Amino acid sequence: MKRFLKLFSVLALLVFICVFAFACKKDKEQGDTPADGTLDGTYNITVWVSDIAGVKELTEAQIAKFNEANPGIVINATVEKVGEGEAATQMVTSVEDGADLFCFAQDQLSRLVQAAALNPLGVEATKTVKDLNDEGSVRAASVNDQVYCYPLTSDNGYFMFYDKRVITEDIVGDLEAIVKKCEDSGKNISFKLEGSGWYNASFFFALGLHSNWTTDNNGKFVSVEDNFNSADGVKALKAMQKVLKSKNYVDSESTADFEAAVPSAVVVSGTWDSGTAKKILGDNLGVAELPSFTIDGQKYHLGSFSGNKLMGVKPQTDVKRAAVLQKLALYLTGKECQLERFAEVGWGPSNKEAQADPAVAADPALNALAAQSKYAIPQGQIHGSWWDISKTYATAAREASTDADLEAALASYEESIKGLFSMPVDEQNAFTVIGKFDGHNWDFDVTMEQKPANTWMTTEPIPFAAGDEFKVRQGKSWDVNFGDNGENVKVEEAGSFYVKFVYDPDAKTGVITLEKVNPNYGWTVIGAFEGHNWDFDAYMEPDSNGIWTSVNAITFNAGEEFKVRQGLSWDVSYGDGTANFKVETAGKYFVTFDPTACTVGLVPAE
Repeated sequence: MKRFLKLFSVLALLVFICVFAFACKKDKEQGDTPADGTLDGTYNITVWVSDIAGVKELTEAQIAKFNEANPGIVINATVEKVGEGEAATQMVTSVEDGADLFCFAQDQLSRLVQAAALNPLGVEATKTVKDLNDEGSVRAASVNDQVYCYPLTSDNGYFMFYDKRVITEDIVGDLEAIVKKCEDSGKNISFKLEGSGWYNASFFFALGLHSNWTTDNNGKFVSVEDNFNSADGVKALKAMQKVLKSKNYVDSESTADFEAAVPSAVVVSGTWDSGTAKKILGDNLGVAELPSFTIDGQKYHLGSFSGNKLMGVKPQTDVKRAAVLQKLALYLTGKECQLERFAEVGWGPSNKEAQADPAVAADPALNALAAQSKYAIPQGQIHGSWWDISKTYATAAREASTDADLEAALASYEESIKGLFSMPVDEQNAFTVIGKFDGHNWDFDVTMEQKPANTWMTTEPIPFAAGDEFKVRQGKSWDVNFGDNGENVKVEEAGSFYVKFVYDPDAKTGVITLEKVNPNYGWTVIGAFEGHNWDFDAYMEPDSNGIWTSVNAITFNAGEEFKVRQGLSWDVSYGDGTANFKVETAGKYFVTFDPTACTVGLVPAE
C-alpha cells in the first residue's frame, strides 16, 4: 500500500503540473497557484456515479480514504447516483450545473468534448493514463488520439448468463438449440433486441457488417459509413427472428428475470448484473460467450459491442481546484479502487495491474467477456439518435413475414441515419416529446410548435395515464434533452395534456409544464378538412383577450366545412351561426373563435 501511495504522489504531481500549464493557457483570469505548490485546503465538490446498488457508498468510502492519504486536503463530496448514459446528457445540457467528477459510457465522449464539458489531459497526465491502463480503454478515453478523461472499467460488453439446470453444456454454443430448449421447458430467453440497438447489433456484427461514425476534432458527427442495409443485413434479421418470433422471447437484459413469474433460462447481459444472477441461481449459474446461429447452411458467431466506463473532470476556473480534482480522479480510477469495485459490484478493471490480480483473472463473468471479446467490436463514438433508430428494424423483423418486409425495414433504417446529416436546420433545432405513453415506448416523437419564440407546445394534447413518463428533446436526438432534474417527467394524474416547454437558449435550460385540456370549457375545430370527415378535433387555445385560436394552422380546400365546438361535445357548437362554416378560398388558415360574440373567423397563416 505504501508503495502505491508513493507512486500515486509522484503521478499526482505530474498531473498537477500538466493541469496547471493547460489551465493557465485556457483562462488568463484563473487564480495563481501558491508559490510552494501546495494543494492544501477544503473543497466542496459533487460527484456523479453509477446508480447500481453499492457504487455510491463505495465511492464515498474511497474519497474518505483519499482524504486520509492526503493530509491537508479536505474533500467534502456530495456523491449522487446518475446513470452513465444520463450523466453525459445532463452535463451537455448545462456544464455549469454539472458535477465536478462524473462517470459515463465511452460512446458519450464526443458530445462531452463538443460541449466543452472536458478539458484534454496534458502530456504527463496522458502518459500516466497510458502507462496504467490497457490500450483499448485509452482509445475509449480519446478523440483523435487526444486523451480527455480517465478509464474506469474495461467491461462494458455483454455475454450470456444461463441456468445450468435447463441449458446444458452440449447446447450452450447453439442459438437455435437454446431457443428450442427454452420453449420445450417453458422458460424464457431474455435478450433486449427491440429495446436496444446495443444488443441487436450483435447479429449484424456476426455477418461482418459495421456502422462507423466519423467526428471532427470538436466531437461533431460529420458522416457515417454503414452497410446494415444489404443482403447480409437481411440474413442478420432472419437470424434475429429465431429469437424474436419465439413465444418465450422477452425483451430484457435483467438477470432478475431468473426469478420472474415465468423465469428465464437465459439472459444476455453484462458484468454489472453478475451479483443478481449469483444470488438467484447460486451453483446453478452458468456463464458463457454468446452462441452461434446458422443461416443458409453457414454458422456465424454472435458479435457484440465492447467498451469502457470513463471518469471525467469538469473544466475549472481555479487552477488549484482543478489539480485536486485531477488528483482525485486518478486515485478513484487507480488499481486499488478498481479492485474494490470489482469485489463489490463485479466491474472489470482497465488498470493492467488490477487485471492481473488472481481473483480478477479467475472471475467467470470476466472470463466469459474475454472469450466474447474475440467477436466484439470496440464501441466508437456513435450519434445519439442511432440508439433510437436502431431499435426499429428489430420490431419490424418480429412482425415481418417476407424478405421484402426485412428489406423495407433496413431501407428505412438507412434513410433515417443518413437523414441525420441532411436534416433541415428547423428540424435540428425543433423540440419534440418522447416517452412511454399512449401505446408508445420511447419510440415516437410528438411534434412541438414554437409560439412565441422559445416557448414550445405540443401541436396536439397527449393522452397520459398516471405514471406515464416522458422527456423533451431537440432534433429527435438525445444529445440535448430535458426532464425533471435530469430524470424522466412522471405524470401524476391521468388526462389529456399539452406539454409546454419554455427554453432559455443562453443558459441552455428549460422548464416543462403540463397544461390540461379542460373537457368542459375547451374549444376545438371539427369538420371535413385535411382528410378528416368530422372525426377529428383540432385543439384551440385562448389569448389574453379570451379569443381562441387553433394551435396549428389548418389547410382547407375551397368548399370544405367545419364548426367550433366546446368540450369535445355537440351540446354547444358554432360555425356560420348555427350552420357549418364553409371555406370559400382554399388556403392555410388559423381558425379563431370569440366566445362573447359567438363568431368564427379565418386568419391566413402565410
